[in-house]
Amino acid sequence: MDFSKNILETIGNTPLVKLNKIVAEIDALVLAKVETFNPGNSVKDRMAVKMIEDAEADGRLQPGGTIIEGTSGNTGMGLALVAIIKGYKLICVISDKQSKEKMDILRAVGAKVVVCPTDVEPTDPRSYYSVSKRLALETPNSWYVNQYDNMSNSLAHYEQTGPEIWKQTDGKITHFVVGVGTGGTISGVGRYLKEKNPNIKIWGIDTYGSVFKKYHETGIFDENEIYSYITEGIGEDILPKNVDFSLIDGFTKVTDKDAAVYTRKIALEEAIFVGNSAGACIKGLLQLKEHFKPEDVVVVLFHDSGSRYVGKMFNDDWMRERGFLEENVTKAEDVIKDHIDKELIVVRTEELVSHAIERMRKYKISQIPVVDINGFVGSVDETDLFRSYVADKNVAEKPIKEVMGKPFPIVKMGTPIEEVSKLFTKENDAVLIELENGNHHIITKYDIIGSIK
Repeated sequence: MDFSKNILETIGNTPLVKLNKIVAEIDALVLAKVETFNPGNSVKDRMAVKMIEDAEADGRLQPGGTIIEGTSGNTGMGLALVAIIKGYKLICVISDKQSKEKMDILRAVGAKVVVCPTDVEPTDPRSYYSVSKRLALETPNSWYVNQYDNMSNSLAHYEQTGPEIWKQTDGKITHFVVGVGTGGTISGVGRYLKEKNPNIKIWGIDTYGSVFKKYHETGIFDENEIYSYITEGIGEDILPKNVDFSLIDGFTKVTDKDAAVYTRKIALEEAIFVGNSAGACIKGLLQLKEHFKPEDVVVVLFHDSGSRYVGKMFNDDWMRERGFLEENVTKAEDVIKDHIDKELIVVRTEELVSHAIERMRKYKISQIPVVDINGFVGSVDETDLFRSYVADKNVAEKPIKEVMGKPFPIVKMGTPIEEVSKLFTKENDAVLIELENGNHHIITKYDIIGSIK
């Protein structure tokens, strides 16, 4: 009989799959190393086993101990599988930008999940780096994994993933393309492949808001490069020890929008349901296309499963809210279609300024049309009200008609978006659109900006 003694023995030997439609403009053979075939559905299963086994071997991890790690979700899943089989407890510290699916999956496999804010410095006591270290100090019989600086991470890929790719391509691989987060995959695979053939090019995919690309090119750790981003699993605001920049031939950066859009394209065009970093890798691959020749064999690694992003990149509402959906916006009504059914908030000429302020606060809006029995006669916005307050502290008890500005312009449905945009000036922050039922809706600068692709 042919069977595995436990689920850990099924890790590795993932398939190499030819990509077709999505890479049609690349004049080379492009193969995807699809790591979702691992039992934890990600590449991180490989290094999770290696890090735990090495920690057991040198005594850092004792029987019945607690494993603690800061993770974007996938490493946590790999650690959870090993913890279950080997009898350890697991605490995963995760940032709040990670998908709800990842958090739910970790809890489903027995991990305790601690959620930390994303938009803080790595040294901030609230960061998931700091919280992980603190919990490791406070928890008896615990071991802090630290995948970023734990060299067993890259060693796992040197011993497993690299040899698999070399064997599967019969040594014909010429380029390896992969997203860079902890650096374990690119450094481990890169070291093995370059030992086999120093001419193989190793390409890292980075994201805007991460320090890797500039540091690789200049040696400068530029804190101005660090800002919040949506793409999961790649990019960092630190320099992990696992990132061996000497092995990497170059980086390309991919925007959050492109990563999300191409994540969906992979599913629709190749029938491969993979995660956010895979989308970034494909867009990065296309950005690097001038480096590839017809005889080249390019291997791109797909980190994890699309099932962990069902509420994000694979959710139309989530994509639309961020302006990531490729939708055609040509008419006035297109920019407000997501909230066109909402009632128009107005204020009457004889109402007090305090009423307008209360409405702005309640509905989180910045502009309000002013009406009387004849229709629209004026407008107020937060800037006007602020200036009025500075001039007169008692303005809140004055009627709106004493502080209102000119009424907003009104356009018909079907008005080209270019014509609507021209109506926005320093003096005018909104436009009203007359709907088919005779009612009106407001178009703001925010709506116009949100429609920009």
